Amino acid sequence: MKIAVVIPVFNEAPTLETLFERLERTPPPGDPATGEPCARMVVLVDDGSSDGTTGIVRALGERDHVVTAFHERNQGKGAGLRTGFAAALAAGADVVLVQDGDLEYDPRDHAAVLAPILDGRADAVIGSRFLGGPHRVLYYWHYAANRMITLASNLLTNLNLSDIECCSKAMTREVAARITIREARFGVEPELVAKLAAMRLPGNTGKPARRLRIYEVPVSYAGRTYAEGKKIGWRDGVRALWCIVKYRFRG
Repeated sequence: MKIAVVIPVFNEAPTLETLFERLERTPPPGDPATGEPCARMVVLVDDGSSDGTTGIVRALGERDHVVTAFHERNQGKGAGLRTGFAAALAAGADVVLVQDGDLEYDPRDHAAVLAPILDGRADAVIGSRFLGGPHRVLYYWHYAANRMITLASNLLTNLNLSDIECCSKAMTREVAARITIREARFGVEPELVAKLAAMRLPGNTGKPARRLRIYEVPVSYAGRTYAEGKKIGWRDGVRALWCIVKYRFRG
């Protein structure tokens, strides 16, 4: 079982090396089929950084288990994931897991996020910052906006999620290969949820196509302030609401 950790980065020079070290210190989860640790590769996508991140990505890319890609100009997180998913699938990944390049999400949560996929229960897993994991206390209005966006998504997808904007997401190769990411920026989060909700996988011989088995698991969250490099803003919240409607009805 080969896991690809896809990390899109833009101007993350102060945090990327620390994040990478945390990931390297975290053992990959075991493969239930063999009892051996899963193989793990890292896909780093530099999205047109201008603060020294590009050089860090190039240096990390010299390691055997790291694949790198570079955008000449900044396009957004969605574009980074689009490039990263393609690279992961081309490298033969069985499972794709998204990890942000800052320090808001902890690689030690990867085992919990991947568990429902590795043991065969799930086709996709979405993390949640609101299911009991420790989280840094920050902006109330971000929390309120996220609740509103999640409620709107649930109403249109008929899923019962608590945090669609959580960046920690994982899916099988079969699922990732069927997703075409169209959003360039942070609208990618509701886009992914809408497409997971709408997707149908081929059934076993003689059986109809089936809906995805989607799980939600708690993850920890060390949110950062705008002074510390947070990039998402109110315009992204408005775009998220539009994306919920757009991808519910257009696919």
